[in-house]
Amino acid sequence: MEIDVSIFAPIRFAAAVAVATLLGTAGPAAAAQCGNSAAGFESWKQQYAAEARARGASPTAVSALLGTTYAYATISADRGQKSFRLTLDQFMAKRGGSTIVARGRTLKRSQAALFDQIEERYGVPAGPLIAIWGMETAFGTQRGNQNTLSAVATLAYDCRRTEFFTDQLDAALKLVDRGLITGETRGSMHGELGQTQFMPKSILLYGVGGSLDNSANALMSTANFLKAHGWRRGAGYQPGEPNFAAIQGWNAATVYQQAIAKIGAQID
Repeated sequence: MEIDVSIFAPIRFAAAVAVATLLGTAGPAAAAQCGNSAAGFESWKQQYAAEARARGASPTAVSALLGTTYAYATISADRGQKSFRLTLDQFMAKRGGSTIVARGRTLKRSQAALFDQIEERYGVPAGPLIAIWGMETAFGTQRGNQNTLSAVATLAYDCRRTEFFTDQLDAALKLVDRGLITGETRGSMHGELGQTQFMPKSILLYGVGGSLDNSANALMSTANFLKAHGWRRGAGYQPGEPNFAAIQGWNAATVYQQAIAKIGAQID
Protein backbone atom coordinates (compact mmCIF):
# COMPACT_ATOMS: atom_id res chain seq x y z
CA MET A 1 0.00 0.00 0.00
CA GLU A 2 1.19 3.53 -0.79
CA ILE A 3 0.74 6.17 1.90
CA ASP A 4 1.23 9.86 1.31
CA VAL A 5 2.96 10.34 4.64
CA SER A 6 4.35 13.69 3.58
CA ILE A 7 0.90 15.25 3.82
CA PHE A 8 -1.26 13.15 6.10
CA ALA A 9 0.94 13.49 9.19
CA PRO A 10 -0.70 16.61 10.59
CA ILE A 11 -4.26 15.28 10.41
CA ARG A 12 -4.36 11.55 10.77
CA PHE A 13 -3.84 11.48 14.50
CA ALA A 14 -5.32 13.18 17.57
CA ALA A 15 -3.95 16.14 19.42
CA ALA A 16 -0.51 15.89 20.94
CA VAL A 17 -1.87 16.25 24.47
CA ALA A 18 -3.98 13.12 24.15
CA VAL A 19 -1.08 11.23 22.64
CA ALA A 20 1.28 12.36 25.36
CA THR A 21 -1.14 11.05 27.98
CA LEU A 22 -1.36 7.66 26.29
CA LEU A 23 2.36 7.33 25.73
CA GLY A 24 3.38 8.66 29.09
CA THR A 25 5.58 11.41 27.67
CA ALA A 26 5.11 15.05 26.78
CA GLY A 27 6.62 14.69 23.34
CA PRO A 28 9.01 12.75 21.11
CA ALA A 29 12.66 12.23 21.94
CA ALA A 30 14.95 14.49 19.97
CA ALA A 31 18.48 13.67 21.14
CA ALA A 32 19.29 10.78 18.79
CA GLN A 33 20.84 12.09 15.56
CA CYS A 34 18.88 11.44 12.38
CA GLY A 35 20.49 10.38 9.10
CA ASN A 36 19.76 9.89 5.42
CA SER A 37 21.55 6.60 4.85
CA ALA A 38 22.08 3.32 6.65
CA ALA A 39 25.51 4.37 7.87
CA GLY A 40 24.41 5.90 11.15
CA PHE A 41 21.43 3.68 11.92
CA GLU A 42 23.12 1.34 14.40
CA SER A 43 24.55 4.11 16.54
CA TRP A 44 21.24 5.99 16.39
CA LYS A 45 19.44 2.83 17.49
CA GLN A 46 21.68 2.37 20.52
CA GLN A 47 21.16 5.97 21.59
CA TYR A 48 17.42 5.83 21.01
CA ALA A 49 17.18 2.60 23.00
CA ALA A 50 18.86 4.30 25.95
CA GLU A 51 16.43 7.20 25.70
CA ALA A 52 13.45 4.85 25.47
CA ARG A 53 14.68 2.93 28.51
CA ALA A 54 15.01 6.19 30.46
CA ARG A 55 11.42 7.09 29.52
CA GLY A 56 10.17 3.81 30.97
CA ALA A 57 10.13 1.39 28.03
CA SER A 58 10.23 -2.20 29.22
CA PRO A 59 13.22 -4.50 28.64
CA THR A 60 11.06 -6.43 26.16
CA ALA A 61 10.34 -3.28 24.12
CA VAL A 62 13.96 -2.13 24.22
CA SER A 63 15.14 -5.58 23.14
CA ALA A 64 12.69 -5.51 20.23
CA LEU A 65 13.98 -2.09 19.21
CA LEU A 66 17.60 -3.26 19.35
CA GLY A 67 16.66 -6.14 17.07
CA THR A 68 15.57 -3.84 14.23
CA THR A 69 17.50 -3.41 11.01
CA TYR A 70 17.64 -0.58 8.50
CA ALA A 71 14.66 -1.09 6.17
CA TYR A 72 15.92 -0.35 2.67
CA ALA A 73 12.60 -1.38 1.11
CA THR A 74 10.74 1.09 3.32
CA ILE A 75 13.05 3.94 2.33
CA SER A 76 12.65 3.01 -1.34
CA ALA A 77 8.85 2.97 -1.02
CA ASP A 78 8.87 6.24 0.88
CA ARG A 79 10.86 7.93 -1.87
CA GLY A 80 8.86 6.48 -4.75
CA GLN A 81 5.19 7.21 -4.07
CA LYS A 82 3.42 8.12 -7.32
CA SER A 83 -0.17 6.93 -7.34
CA PHE A 84 -1.51 9.93 -5.43
CA ARG A 85 -0.56 12.10 -8.41
CA LEU A 86 -3.02 10.28 -10.69
CA THR A 87 -6.43 11.55 -11.74
CA LEU A 88 -9.42 10.00 -9.97
CA ASP A 89 -10.20 7.73 -12.94
CA GLN A 90 -6.58 6.62 -13.18
CA PHE A 91 -6.39 6.03 -9.43
CA MET A 92 -9.62 4.03 -9.42
CA ALA A 93 -8.35 1.88 -12.27
CA LYS A 94 -4.97 1.33 -10.62
CA ARG A 95 -6.51 0.39 -7.28
CA GLY A 96 -9.26 -1.80 -8.75
CA GLY A 97 -12.20 0.39 -7.80
CA SER A 98 -14.80 -1.63 -9.68
CA THR A 99 -13.58 -4.85 -8.05
CA ILE A 100 -13.78 -3.25 -4.60
CA VAL A 101 -17.37 -2.15 -5.31
CA ALA A 102 -18.46 -5.60 -6.50
CA ARG A 103 -16.81 -7.45 -3.62
CA GLY A 104 -17.94 -4.77 -1.19
CA ARG A 105 -21.60 -5.16 -2.10
CA THR A 106 -21.34 -8.89 -1.42
CA LEU A 107 -19.67 -8.30 1.94
CA LYS A 108 -22.26 -5.73 2.92
CA ARG A 109 -24.96 -8.37 2.44
CA SER A 110 -23.10 -11.31 3.98
CA GLN A 111 -21.96 -9.32 7.05
CA ALA A 112 -25.06 -7.17 7.42
CA ALA A 113 -25.36 -7.85 11.16
CA LEU A 114 -21.83 -6.58 11.79
CA PHE A 115 -22.28 -3.44 9.72
CA ASP A 116 -25.63 -2.74 11.36
CA GLN A 117 -23.97 -3.06 14.77
CA ILE A 118 -21.16 -0.72 13.75
CA GLU A 119 -23.54 1.88 12.36
CA GLU A 120 -25.70 1.74 15.47
CA ARG A 121 -22.66 2.29 17.71
CA TYR A 122 -20.63 4.79 15.67
CA GLY A 123 -23.04 6.23 13.11
CA VAL A 124 -20.84 5.20 10.17
CA PRO A 125 -22.54 3.23 7.36
CA ALA A 126 -21.05 0.22 5.63
CA GLY A 127 -20.03 1.88 2.33
CA PRO A 128 -17.05 4.01 3.39
CA LEU A 129 -15.81 1.35 5.82
CA ILE A 130 -15.86 -1.30 3.12
CA ALA A 131 -14.23 1.13 0.68
CA ILE A 132 -11.36 1.75 3.09
CA TRP A 133 -11.05 -1.99 3.83
CA GLY A 134 -10.87 -2.82 0.13
CA MET A 135 -8.57 0.06 -0.75
CA GLU A 136 -6.12 -0.54 2.07
CA THR A 137 -5.64 -4.32 2.00
CA ALA A 138 -7.96 -5.81 -0.64
CA PHE A 139 -10.18 -6.99 2.23
CA GLY A 140 -7.33 -8.31 4.33
CA THR A 141 -5.47 -10.22 1.64
CA GLN A 142 -2.58 -7.75 1.18
CA ARG A 143 -1.34 -6.56 4.57
CA GLY A 144 2.35 -6.38 3.74
CA ASN A 145 5.41 -8.34 4.80
CA GLN A 146 7.73 -5.65 6.11
CA ASN A 147 9.00 -5.91 9.69
CA THR A 148 6.93 -3.26 11.48
CA LEU A 149 9.44 -2.11 14.07
CA SER A 150 12.27 -1.97 11.53
CA ALA A 151 10.11 0.11 9.18
CA VAL A 152 9.05 2.59 11.86
CA ALA A 153 12.52 2.78 13.41
CA THR A 154 14.09 3.43 10.01
CA LEU A 155 11.66 6.27 9.32
CA ALA A 156 12.16 7.69 12.82
CA TYR A 157 15.92 7.73 12.13
CA ASP A 158 15.47 9.19 8.64
CA CYS A 159 15.72 12.99 8.59
CA ARG A 160 12.68 13.64 6.38
CA ARG A 161 9.94 13.28 9.02
CA THR A 162 11.82 12.40 12.18
CA GLU A 163 9.33 13.91 14.62
CA PHE A 164 6.28 12.23 13.09
CA PHE A 165 7.84 8.78 12.98
CA THR A 166 9.47 9.18 16.40
CA ASP A 167 5.93 9.48 17.73
CA GLN A 168 5.03 6.32 15.81
CA LEU A 169 8.06 4.47 17.18
CA ASP A 170 7.21 5.47 20.76
CA ALA A 171 3.69 4.19 20.14
CA ALA A 172 5.00 0.96 18.64
CA LEU A 173 7.15 0.35 21.73
CA LYS A 174 4.06 0.91 23.86
CA LEU A 175 2.25 -1.72 21.75
CA VAL A 176 5.11 -4.14 22.44
CA ASP A 177 4.74 -3.42 26.16
CA ARG A 178 1.03 -4.21 25.91
CA GLY A 179 1.66 -7.44 24.02
CA LEU A 180 -0.17 -6.26 20.89
CA ILE A 181 2.89 -6.55 18.63
CA THR A 182 6.34 -8.12 18.87
CA GLY A 183 9.69 -7.62 17.21
CA GLU A 184 8.56 -10.10 14.57
CA THR A 185 5.27 -8.42 13.64
CA ARG A 186 4.94 -7.64 9.94
CA GLY A 187 2.83 -5.12 8.07
CA SER A 188 3.07 -2.52 5.33
CA MET A 189 6.03 -0.38 4.35
CA HIS A 190 5.50 2.55 6.70
CA GLY A 191 4.48 0.50 9.72
CA GLU A 192 0.76 0.20 8.96
CA LEU A 193 -0.95 -2.77 10.57
CA GLY A 194 -4.18 -4.72 10.33
CA GLN A 195 -6.96 -5.08 7.83
CA THR A 196 -7.49 -1.34 7.44
CA GLN A 197 -3.86 -0.34 8.03
CA PHE A 198 -3.58 1.64 11.23
CA MET A 199 -0.33 3.33 12.19
CA PRO A 200 0.88 2.44 15.72
CA LYS A 201 -0.35 5.66 17.33
CA SER A 202 -3.80 5.23 15.81
CA ILE A 203 -3.98 1.74 17.30
CA LEU A 204 -3.42 3.28 20.74
CA LEU A 205 -5.96 6.02 20.17
CA TYR A 206 -8.73 4.28 18.23
CA GLY A 207 -8.15 0.53 18.33
CA VAL A 208 -11.20 -1.47 19.41
CA GLY A 209 -11.47 -5.10 20.44
CA GLY A 210 -7.88 -6.29 20.20
CA SER A 211 -5.94 -7.36 17.13
CA LEU A 212 -6.73 -5.38 13.99
CA ASP A 213 -5.91 -8.47 11.94
CA ASN A 214 -9.46 -9.43 12.87
CA SER A 215 -11.76 -7.82 10.33
CA ALA A 216 -14.53 -6.98 12.80
CA ASN A 217 -12.07 -5.27 15.16
CA ALA A 218 -10.49 -3.40 12.26
CA LEU A 219 -13.82 -2.17 10.91
CA MET A 220 -15.03 -1.06 14.33
CA SER A 221 -11.72 0.71 14.92
CA THR A 222 -12.02 2.46 11.56
CA ALA A 223 -15.52 3.61 12.43
CA ASN A 224 -14.22 4.80 15.80
CA PHE A 225 -11.50 6.79 14.01
CA LEU A 226 -14.03 8.42 11.67
CA LYS A 227 -16.39 9.25 14.54
CA ALA A 228 -13.49 10.83 16.46
CA HIS A 229 -12.74 12.92 13.37
CA GLY A 230 -16.21 14.42 13.30
CA TRP A 231 -18.42 11.86 11.56
CA ARG A 232 -22.07 12.86 11.96
CA ARG A 233 -24.72 10.15 11.96
CA GLY A 234 -26.93 10.37 8.88
CA ALA A 235 -24.98 13.13 7.13
CA GLY A 236 -23.52 12.72 3.64
CA TYR A 237 -19.88 11.88 2.96
CA GLN A 238 -19.34 13.07 -0.60
CA PRO A 239 -17.07 16.07 -1.33
CA GLY A 240 -18.73 19.17 0.10
CA GLU A 241 -20.88 17.18 2.53
CA PRO A 242 -20.30 17.17 6.31
CA ASN A 243 -18.69 13.75 6.68
CA PHE A 244 -16.18 14.16 3.88
CA ALA A 245 -13.92 15.90 6.42
CA ALA A 246 -13.68 12.67 8.42
CA ILE A 247 -12.50 10.83 5.30
CA GLN A 248 -9.94 13.58 4.84
CA GLY A 249 -8.75 12.78 8.35
CA TRP A 250 -8.04 9.21 7.29
CA ASN A 251 -5.72 10.16 4.42
CA ALA A 252 -4.91 13.65 3.14
CA ALA A 253 -4.38 12.69 -0.51
CA THR A 254 -7.26 14.28 -2.41
CA VAL A 255 -7.56 11.50 -4.98
CA TYR A 256 -7.72 8.88 -2.22
CA GLN A 257 -10.47 10.80 -0.41
CA GLN A 258 -12.49 11.11 -3.61
CA ALA A 259 -12.07 7.41 -4.35
CA ILE A 260 -13.27 6.35 -0.90
CA ALA A 261 -16.32 8.60 -1.18
CA LYS A 262 -17.16 7.34 -4.68
CA ILE A 263 -16.64 3.65 -3.90
CA GLY A 264 -18.53 3.95 -0.63
CA ALA A 265 -21.52 5.55 -2.33
CA GLN A 266 -21.61 2.83 -4.98
CA ILE A 267 -21.54 0.16 -2.27
CA ASP A 268 -24.21 1.87 -0.18
